[in-house]
Amino acid sequence: MNFDYNFGNDYYKYLGKEGLKCTKYKIMAPEQSQKQQPGMEYLMTPQPIFDNPNYKGSGKLQGKVAIITGGDSGLGRAATIAFVKEGAKVVIPYYNEHKDAKETKEYIERLGGECLLLSGDITDKNFCQYIVNETLKKFNKIDVLVNNAGVQYQQDCLENISDEQFDRTLKVNLYGMFYLTKKVLPHLKSGASIINLTSVTTFYGDPQLIDYVTTKGGIVGFTRALARNLATKNIRVNAISPGFFWTPLQPACWVKEKIPSLGADAAMGRGAMPYELAPTFVFLASNDSSYVTGQVLHNNGGQIMG
Repeated sequence: MNFDYNFGNDYYKYLGKEGLKCTKYKIMAPEQSQKQQPGMEYLMTPQPIFDNPNYKGSGKLQGKVAIITGGDSGLGRAATIAFVKEGAKVVIPYYNEHKDAKETKEYIERLGGECLLLSGDITDKNFCQYIVNETLKKFNKIDVLVNNAGVQYQQDCLENISDEQFDRTLKVNLYGMFYLTKKVLPHLKSGASIINLTSVTTFYGDPQLIDYVTTKGGIVGFTRALARNLATKNIRVNAISPGFFWTPLQPACWVKEKIPSLGADAAMGRGAMPYELAPTFVFLASNDSSYVTGQVLHNNGGQIMG
């Protein structure tokens, strides 16, 4: 049963399992779901907007080489496009989203950029070493590492999280980041940047994403500790904490009924498109953030403040 509440000028609806949701917000997408994890961007309706045509690069990353895990789609794709516009050459390790990866590469090449696609599982240490080897073979150096790839599964309670799911979530979100960072680190020089993706769910504890929140909290700790460890080498380590962005992670995780209400918790009353996060990646990858390390930058439309 649904119930309506009126708090001043705001209207909310109680939706049972969906909880109390603001009804005065911009719906980004209709009900939809995908059965595979990770999700596929080409199957989404509407298609995520990953490039802002008004964003003009100014050479902030000219000559740099960046590895962006999961750069084939979602927030990773948006970061990749912005990096290319700023003059970077990019390497995209991805799992099995071959169609999305091919489309991203073609888009990059139309922009005049260079892109190397590498398909595999970042939970495999050998694949992480392969990423480093192929990057050095192709571009001779590594300047930026973006640990963006991740998985997310919705479960109503702890008892529903299987050992297999818990293991997979930790291995993709934490082990993959650890393995790849460890392989990349010997090749980073002064001025290099590592950017890790955490989540707004870390800071309010989403009750249906217990294992995911566990990993994203771990990423915050990893970021802060590694930043202090590498500070004297002038290698910066920071994290980005997105709120709701319309990416393949959403339909691949949530029940279809929840999709239209995602983003309702934000003070701005809407979710966001991937291109809106791209400049934050550029800032942390470039010399504009030369005195920023160990920080978590929050991009969530006011969902969490402080």
